[in-house]
Amino acid sequence: MADIEMAPLLRDQNAVEEGGDIWIETKKLWSIVGPAIFTRVKIYLFFLITQSFAGHLGELELAAISIVINIIIGFTYGLLSLVFRSFSILLLPMFFFAAPILQFLGQPEDIAQLSGTATVLTIPLHFAFVFVCPINRFLQCQLKNEVLAITAGATLVVHIFVSWLFVYGLKLGFIWTMITFTLSWWLNAIILFVYIVWGGCPLTWTGFSMEAFMGLWEYAKLSASSGIMLWILILMTGNLEDAKTAVDSLSICMSINGLEMMIPLAFFAGAG
Repeated sequence: MADIEMAPLLRDQNAVEEGGDIWIETKKLWSIVGPAIFTRVKIYLFFLITQSFAGHLGELELAAISIVINIIIGFTYGLLSLVFRSFSILLLPMFFFAAPILQFLGQPEDIAQLSGTATVLTIPLHFAFVFVCPINRFLQCQLKNEVLAITAGATLVVHIFVSWLFVYGLKLGFIWTMITFTLSWWLNAIILFVYIVWGGCPLTWTGFSMEAFMGLWEYAKLSASSGIMLWILILMTGNLEDAKTAVDSLSICMSINGLEMMIPLAFFAGAG
């Protein structure tokens, strides 16, 4: 009995193994989540930087682009996969008649008119979403998060430079801010598409398949309900007194909140 009491305490082998397993799983998780956080933050910065450049042009421009990004783009961006291709024709009237629709909903005339002009320019942007969103999911499943991070970072640098050139260098104004936004998304889509098709995923990419269109209706219902929440928030703010300042302030708050949300969303992607 005395010998047993004098023996040194031995560490629980199960606890040691459990601690080692936790560390291993943590490293594996961060190898996925780390690049995913970087990628999502960079993608969200496309929206934030575009709003920032528009804000330097004036309160009216910032209010207009806030409505376009948070209502028009925010609604359709919820359709994150090829489902958008099935419903795009139904959404086109909203793009062409955005100005009278916004005025009918109580937005000031000057904000509604400028928002309507910018909305038409975002039509090509939504076709870029058709490629970018499913490609991102595909590469995440192949653990190609580093590719997404590098591509997003490189495209963001190009977007900042071109936005500065058009707004400050050439002084082309608000319209070219939206055009630059669209071109940057298309650049990202083209780079990722070329990477996959030209040998980036030789073991998994075998060509296009009709299986990509499975479960579209369920996805569309979920996406639409998410987008409508942003609609209500922005439209109610636009009906307040001094709508320009109100929408501008809400836009800044939502931009900060959205940037923070990219971190937990990246964890969801890693856990999934």
